[in-house]
Amino acid sequence: MGSADSKLNFRKAVIQLTTKTQPVEATDDAFWDQFWADTATSVQDVFALVPAAEIRAVREESPSNLATLCYKAVEKLVQGAESGCHSEKEKQIVLNCSRLLTRVLPYIFEDPDWRGFFWSTVPGAGRAGGEDDDENARPLAESLLLAIADLLFCPDFTVQSHRRSTVDSAEDVHSLDSCEYIWEAGVGFAHSPQPNYIHDVNRMELLKLLLTCFSEAMYLPPAPDSGSTNPWVQFFCSTENRHALPLFTSLLNTVCAYDPVGYGIPYNHLLFSDYREPLVEEAAQVLIVTLDHDSATSASPTVDGTTTGTAMDDTDPPGPENLFVNYLSRIHREEDFQFILKGIARLLSNPLLQTYLPNSTKKIQFHQELLVLFWKLCDFNKKFLFFVLKSSDVLDILVPILYFLNDARADQSRVGLMHIGVFILLLLSGERNFGVRLNKPYSVRVPMDIPVFTGTHADLLIVVFHKIITSGHQRLQPLFDCLLTIVVNVSPYLKSLSMVAANKLLHLLEAFSTTWFLFSAAQNHHLVFFLLEAFNNIIQYQFDGNSNLVYAIIRKRSVFHQLANLPTDPPAIHKALQRRRRAPEPLSRTGSQEGASMEGSRPAAPAEPGTLKTSLVATPGIDKLTEKSQVSEDGTLRSLESTSQQSSADGSPAMEDQEPEQAWREQRRLSSASASGQWSPTSEWVLSWKSKLPLQTIMRLLQVLVPQVEKICIDKGLTDESEILRFLQHGTLVGLLPVPHPILIRKYQANSGTAMWFRTYMWGVIYLRNVDPPVWYDTDVKLFEIQRV
Repeated sequence: MGSADSKLNFRKAVIQLTTKTQPVEATDDAFWDQFWADTATSVQDVFALVPAAEIRAVREESPSNLATLCYKAVEKLVQGAESGCHSEKEKQIVLNCSRLLTRVLPYIFEDPDWRGFFWSTVPGAGRAGGEDDDENARPLAESLLLAIADLLFCPDFTVQSHRRSTVDSAEDVHSLDSCEYIWEAGVGFAHSPQPNYIHDVNRMELLKLLLTCFSEAMYLPPAPDSGSTNPWVQFFCSTENRHALPLFTSLLNTVCAYDPVGYGIPYNHLLFSDYREPLVEEAAQVLIVTLDHDSATSASPTVDGTTTGTAMDDTDPPGPENLFVNYLSRIHREEDFQFILKGIARLLSNPLLQTYLPNSTKKIQFHQELLVLFWKLCDFNKKFLFFVLKSSDVLDILVPILYFLNDARADQSRVGLMHIGVFILLLLSGERNFGVRLNKPYSVRVPMDIPVFTGTHADLLIVVFHKIITSGHQRLQPLFDCLLTIVVNVSPYLKSLSMVAANKLLHLLEAFSTTWFLFSAAQNHHLVFFLLEAFNNIIQYQFDGNSNLVYAIIRKRSVFHQLANLPTDPPAIHKALQRRRRAPEPLSRTGSQEGASMEGSRPAAPAEPGTLKTSLVATPGIDKLTEKSQVSEDGTLRSLESTSQQSSADGSPAMEDQEPEQAWREQRRLSSASASGQWSPTSEWVLSWKSKLPLQTIMRLLQVLVPQVEKICIDKGLTDESEILRFLQHGTLVGLLPVPHPILIRKYQANSGTAMWFRTYMWGVIYLRNVDPPVWYDTDVKLFEIQRV
């Protein structure tokens, strides 16, 4: 039968279904088979021939027919899984049912009255075809999920058959050990099967259906208690699924082994179409959804040094019920970590390669999914996090993240990407090794729209952060606290900042310490505290190599004097705020000398008007997002959260602007809120934090060094920087500075606020990326809003 006939017959069946007012019996196979038995329709055909309006009409007007359609389609998948799909016809039926369910499921999820449908049992549907025993009937959802799992390891359909000859009877589906059929070499599996285009396409179709099953989460509004587990994911990732381990491994290995370059030959992808990418993308999306698990509310496996013969660490306690999270958290072999890290770094760097040899490699689009996966790995598997930081390989993750952050900073539709990039860097910055690794010289010249500099990865990070803060769009302001917290966390370990980076940090201080910026919002002064803390860390712990920063501080000393003499009387506050009404936005002033941008770079562009984006829930404030720890003499961390925060005798506070809740309320009280609800600063409020500005160390440094520098200039008639820098390089402040303060690190801590943020972000990405076919487009999703830029 020709494909045109096939489509016509399928369309006729759909029209019959939508026009029938009477229920059609489930036993009427002649009617139901029209949908899958005699047709060969692609998934795109199914979406075109089954319009949304018609699915909704059947749902409203003849619900029993929609129910029977779903039940019969699931039954066909179950039969296919039972029989092992040996004939072409069976394979075709499975694919047709899979496409039809992918089309219909979102319309079932969007209607609250239908939500329980898949979790009810269907009368007469026993566990297996023959024994109609209603007692052990499974809910439809469970039958569907187990059938998909079986079909993903179906010889000659989705995996290579191990039989040598066709004479042999086909493998028995029930006795088949799917661990021998893992899709790709990597974690826990050494054998790389022969690539097979047909198998990849079939896997992809089934994974798309699986993702559609999981997507019920999109139709529930964001709940503050993110403990609401997704029942589809919960069942699929439980011990009920005998393929959980091989499937988890297959998905992870398929993603991490993928090389879009085309086997190392540039421009190879122009000759061969790459059918692997859609599978890899689908695998990445299914993987991150199965790992959507709130680590703040659950016990995660302990990290100990046990090494067992298996790829998964056999640690006690058993860890989360969700087996995918459980397996991920128990990976422990060095070679597995290496494989995962190399794979993710290779894929994240792919868009950067484009810029050396345009079009030489295929440009992948799923970097956001990869970032979520990397986040989950670091969050659930501390051994992986330590492995990442053990060598300079972490920089292969850092550079692409900084590239994405810089590239997306002006684009309203990529706010989510900005957040996840910053969250990952915040998580990494809580570990001392990250700061140490940043001292490696930066020589890779990825064309980026930033000033040219010579220096380390720390310089790159600071220059990009400066660019985000001064030339990103308005909606990034909530991230400023996070960006500067990262700078503070790494600051004690930075051996020598370049002049470019030192000037950028001082430009930020200058911008943040103008009176009208400080007085225009209740939290703005925190940014000044963060920068002063970073300067103090570098002066106290890394003075020797940081003559560039010291010189920049001396040149901009007036900023520190202005802060020390900040006016606190009401007329001065009023005057500062008046000036604000006339002044432009704070940071667009180009007080910093922008050098020429790197060659070959394109400026960061805003989103095209009309670009779709999904809304995100608010992220928790930095005080909720992090937990303060103090670094002891031996380098170990001690949490400060439980103890009340005292300031040291000389009044230099341990970052006292972040006291517990009652201090916040106190600050709120000190600043008056006028009738309109507009916040307005008072003298008491300014005094309450001005007295805590940690300026002692810098004032002492200026007191000692400024006269000496001025004397050199007068004596030698100098205007030459290099001479002064040489003097500062050999200078010392030993014994002249206040006693070094303990180093404070603010480590990311998991909380339900971020868990909910990740859920909305991840599903928003999946919604927008699935356009062919448009699985969820124009359905009534509740988890986020779809907006146009």
